[in-house]
Parts: sequence; structure tokens; C-alpha cells
Amino acid sequence: MSDRSLRQSVLDELEFEPAVDATKIDIAVDDGVVTLTGHVSSYAEKIAAEHAVQRVKGVRGVAQEIEVRYPSEGKNGDDQIAQRAAQIIDWDSTVPSDNVTVKVEKGWVTLRGEMEWQFQRMGAESAVRKLSGVVGVTNLIAVRPRVDAINVKHRIEDALKRNAEVEADGIQVVVTGGKVTLQGMVRTCHERAVAVRAAWAAPGVESVEDLVNINS
Repeated sequence: MSDRSLRQSVLDELEFEPAVDATKIDIAVDDGVVTLTGHVSSYAEKIAAEHAVQRVKGVRGVAQEIEVRYPSEGKNGDDQIAQRAAQIIDWDSTVPSDNVTVKVEKGWVTLRGEMEWQFQRMGAESAVRKLSGVVGVTNLIAVRPRVDAINVKHRIEDALKRNAEVEADGIQVVVTGGKVTLQGMVRTCHERAVAVRAAWAAPGVESVEDLVNINS
């Protein structure tokens, strides 16, 4: 697929995504790598745009340079954002809020702490990035499982085989301690992202190295 055709496919996908106002986003494509510029009205919209691009077949990578611009009346002080971030994490029953600390500087939220599971770590990030006034999130929460993982490799491979969005035969899983390395070839960025999420979902996984390539 040519860069010109890929750019049109990306534009079509962004216009199709209801969470994104594509009129404020500029797209450049170079050898399958998509660069997004422009501005959006929330951090959640910025993430939605990135995920939409990753779903497009032929995309080999995404450079995310979109700026978050809140209307003046939508801005919030850092102390207000921090308070609301702590509250929304506390309200999420899947996230052990006692293990999370929140720091906000010029609208940028930094999360620190420890969790047993990756889904808890990502749940805390997902909760705060939707808040008004947030321009970005740095998630420094560490995954520290209480018990060692058993048969992590088999659990991940079985999860990949069950997932209809992934060609499991194209992915190799290597496990060393709590580290998982994914290798092989997939068709889209979205398929690669699904494989990474499957790896993180296994108990005992502390880090995931993504070496999967896109077959363009």
C-alpha cells in the first residue's frame, strides 16, 4: 500500500471514530509510519485517535504529536485535578487505591505505587486520563506480584489462540522470570497491541518486551 493510500485509510478511520474530531488533526505518512499533529479537546480524545490509527492495516508505527487544548473555561488547577484523580481512583473497586499516589504539574498527572496486576495499573491510568484538565499521564506504577507465575508462557499462548483478533501462529512467546518477550510477525499495529495486552494479562508478568514486526 502506498503512503498516499494509507493516509486516506487513516483519515477515513479517524472520521469514523466517534470519540475523535478528525477536522483538527493533521496526518503525515512516511514509509508506513503515521505522524499525527494538530490539537484535540481532551487527553482521552488524543488516546482514542492513536488507537484508531493503530487499527488501520498497513500502519507500521505511530508518532503522536497531537496537542491537548482545553477551552479556557474547562481548565482546572493542579490541586483540583489531583483531588479528583485521587477520588476517581478510590471509587474504582478494581484498583487498590491505598497503593497509588498522584502528582499533578501543569495538568500532567504522574502516578506512582505498586500493584499486583497489570489491569489494576492500567485501570488507574484509564480513570484519570478522562478527567477535564488532564493533558497527559505518566504511569510509574510498578507491577509486583505476590506469587511467582506458573506456566506463564502457556497461559499467554492459550490466550492468544482464543483471541480472534490475533494470528497466534505468527507470535513466539519467550519468558524469563517475570519478563515476557514477544517476537514474530502480525498484520496490523492493533493486532500487535492485542498480543501485548494478552501478555500483560498473565499473572506474574512484570514487564513485556514487544519485538513483533508488522507485515506490510
